[in-house]
Amino acid sequence: MPSGPSTAARTPFVLLVVLLLGGGLITLLLLNSALNQGSFKLSELKKKTTELTDEEQALQHDVDDSAAPDALERRARELGMVPGGSPAFLDPDGRVRGVPTVAVSPKPSPKPTPPAANTPPATAPPATGAPATGAPKPTGTASPTPAPPAAPPGAPTATAPTTSGR
Repeated sequence: MPSGPSTAARTPFVLLVVLLLGGGLITLLLLNSALNQGSFKLSELKKKTTELTDEEQALQHDVDDSAAPDALERRARELGMVPGGSPAFLDPDGRVRGVPTVAVSPKPSPKPTPPAANTPPATAPPATGAPATGAPKPTGTASPTPAPPAAPPGAPTATAPTTSGR
């Protein structure tokens, strides 16, 4: 019977060791899961940072292109600006240095406008039945009163009310 009391005394110790090992393994598993989740988030943030850096570089390239001297000159001319004349400077005592001149707009060369690809010729009547607007009008005569515009196909038409034979 010496084996009875010794096994009874060992049971709580064995349970304590098993619980400590099980708790340690569960804690290790939870810690590993948290680290993996953080690793995935870090990878996602690095990818987003790379995308945003690429977008920033593309936008900076667009800004640099817009700030180039030839682009600024073209945009200024579109806005109606002209190159300035010779500058004049004011000294601190109020004297003017240089001779100021007025900026003069250079005469732009007329550019021919190409005809639009999808516009019908001016002499062809429109398909809706309305009078042609591109036809030449006779001069020196009174123009007739224009007819009311034709209704588009499928539109309800106004009809006079009919009365019964009373």
